Amino acid sequence: MATPRIVILGAGYGGLMAATTLMRTLEDGEADVWLINKHDYHYMTTHLHEPAAGTAADEKVRVPLRDVLDFDRVHFRQGTVKRFDPAGRIVELEGGETIPFDYLVVALGSEPETFGIEGLREHAFAIRSLNSVRVIREHIEYMFSLYRARGEDPAYTTIVVGGAGFTGIEFVTELAERLPRLARAYDVPEEAVRLVNVEAAPTILPGFDPSLVAYAEAKLREKGIEVHTNTPIKACTPEGVVLQGDREIRAKTVVWTGGVRGNRIVEASGLEVIRGRVKVDPYLRAPGYDHVFVVGDSAVVFGEDGRPYPPTAQIAVQEGRAAALNLAAILRGTPMQPFKPNIQGTLASLGRWEGIGIVGKRRFYGLIASLLKRGSDLRYLWQLGGMPIVLKKIRYFFA
Repeated sequence: MATPRIVILGAGYGGLMAATTLMRTLEDGEADVWLINKHDYHYMTTHLHEPAAGTAADEKVRVPLRDVLDFDRVHFRQGTVKRFDPAGRIVELEGGETIPFDYLVVALGSEPETFGIEGLREHAFAIRSLNSVRVIREHIEYMFSLYRARGEDPAYTTIVVGGAGFTGIEFVTELAERLPRLARAYDVPEEAVRLVNVEAAPTILPGFDPSLVAYAEAKLREKGIEVHTNTPIKACTPEGVVLQGDREIRAKTVVWTGGVRGNRIVEASGLEVIRGRVKVDPYLRAPGYDHVFVVGDSAVVFGEDGRPYPPTAQIAVQEGRAAALNLAAILRGTPMQPFKPNIQGTLASLGRWEGIGIVGKRRFYGLIASLLKRGSDLRYLWQLGGMPIVLKKIRYFFA
């Protein structure tokens, strides 16, 4: 009897945790595990705002797959998924290569949701990958270098960030700390630098604890960030943004952080989706396909209150581990376990040594919240690769 093949699509939080869990759980010969990913590294999306702002090295967020996986036990194939056929049990890569599977773990992540805003896809940047944040960082620096060369037009040193959820707030606060240094480096007067955060909802951090939101709002004001809530973006152009009411902000840099949806490849596969995400069963399987598991931003899981859990990194990690253990149970003929997330808290940075968060029922502010976030991230690295990967990365978290 042929050894069953498990193929994992994507090495984000969910996919990589599924791969490492299978690597440690399965015995030799139980399954042939494959991981397909566009890059030969994993990147920590919860820290992409830092290299985007230019306040952290790329190496802080990049984890080479070879550092956490035994490639003799998990076969890695670097490539871009073009499509997958859940019924035909085939994955097709860009370039035409096909890879068959017996079991599939879909962990293809998300892509920006533009909500139909005119020009946003064409003219705004998005914080979505290591390559995309390099472009943002270099673009901002280039615009500052043009300020003197192009007649001191303040549009070159105006940056608009659309969306005031966690990514938007973390990015603007990180960027606010760097902009004074950038202005000095390019001989730009600080009064010519403008950082604007635009949010359609009534407050920043919609749905978050009100006392923590108030603290964050105060920190944004301290950092000189303009915040416009109850202000939808109507259009994005090469010259900036048009807000509701036809008010314009001229800016050569617009970064969109206002929402994500599931990867369109998942929707195109024929799986039943909600905004690109698969409503999985209690065991994280796709409806109608008991051999297809879906985790991370590709999946939507509903709680007992009927509301979906937020697509966070900690839930993606837990889903990846749960899917892997259920696959091991299938192979061994033992019962699978329904997925029940253990939400340990929510933490967000407000710059290098500032943060907010809730752990259990306790609220944390300032330096303590920032340190807790660093500790949480190092714990995740320890789960991936143990002490060796923690020792490689720890200096970046306290530099």
